Amino acid sequence: MQVHPRIEASQVKPIAESIVADLSSRVFQVEADRKVPLQNVKLLHETGLLGIFRSSKWGGSQLSMRAHVDAVATIAKGCAATAWCLGVYHAHDYIVAHMSEAAQREIYSTGDLQAIAAVIGPRGRAVRRSDGAYSLSGFWPFASGNAAAHWLLLGAEVFDEAGNKLDEGDLAVPVGEVERLDDWHVAGLQGTGSNSVRCKDVIVPSHRFVSLPAILENQTPVFADPEAPAVHKCQGGPALGMFIATSALGAARKALDEFLRVVPGKKVMYTSHVSHEWSALQVALGEAASMIHMAELVFYKAADDVDEYARRGEKMPMSLRGRIRNDITEVPRLCRDAVHKLLTIGGAAGISLKSEIQLNFRNLQATTMHGFLLGPAGAEIYGRVLLGVDPGTGVI
Repeated sequence: MQVHPRIEASQVKPIAESIVADLSSRVFQVEADRKVPLQNVKLLHETGLLGIFRSSKWGGSQLSMRAHVDAVATIAKGCAATAWCLGVYHAHDYIVAHMSEAAQREIYSTGDLQAIAAVIGPRGRAVRRSDGAYSLSGFWPFASGNAAAHWLLLGAEVFDEAGNKLDEGDLAVPVGEVERLDDWHVAGLQGTGSNSVRCKDVIVPSHRFVSLPAILENQTPVFADPEAPAVHKCQGGPALGMFIATSALGAARKALDEFLRVVPGKKVMYTSHVSHEWSALQVALGEAASMIHMAELVFYKAADDVDEYARRGEKMPMSLRGRIRNDITEVPRLCRDAVHKLLTIGGAAGISLKSEIQLNFRNLQATTMHGFLLGPAGAEIYGRVLLGVDPGTGVI
């Protein structure tokens, strides 16, 4: 295991800011290559940003959800695709923390950096054999950042040999035991390299399995261990949703900064206006900036709520879990809609494929389309919780 720098919470933002310009210089190359380059992942590793959710015994800093937001939102100002992958790498460290010590040792002793890719949802099928091992088969799309990974966490429904369903969970598999496809040709978040993976009848030892419902309902040994890092006691549903939503904040902030850099002083064609003197643009800009600010306030509040209950070692009440389940859908929507205002009012230059405003709009649109981040679903779940009826999902 190669140890990367352990950092303090107060260092996260300055460290992330220090590499934004470097990441930004490659943002269109990342888009063209359809994956985050190893150079970027190594930067995250070397600066300690990769290990924010990792236990200190495996070289991480075991910080907090707020530190995660600081890191990912800041990195997204340089490269939203890299930030997206950093967010999911944090998520996967969180899940691995709930696996056995033997699994953690295997994973964190492989390769020169430990960026773990995953498709957490139970899309595959695992059969538990009489010896306790699992036979895993399936097809998993959207495996973000897997080009840099040595390990994958693959979600599956678990059955016994008679076909009875036992559980749902994630199984850790070395990348050499799966086939990685080249099928990520998309209009948004193209730089995340979220190519599909598949395997058939791969044998996974029992110690490399963790139950997803157990994580979501605070039933793994970590939650009962007074010595376990607080960061690993984050409520599963809110945490897993936040990991994938965070990059929206920085993508929107980057688009706003870029708008203020390139738009003022331009003539508004076929009118007598100069852009920064045009009241319609001033209104759109003010509304967009306020929407981004609101998104930041909501998201940091959610992060602080998650951290508070994790520090106390307490399960979050369903009312709070429902609110955050909706918050994680509202924040990317606010960011997307804010950037759409800027893109539209900024004029035809925004259709250029070299426009960072357009690039981040497409990235934000893709973010809002993630199954976990669909607005109507989040609102429905929160509404059901408020009404005191079953939320209709265990992922909350």
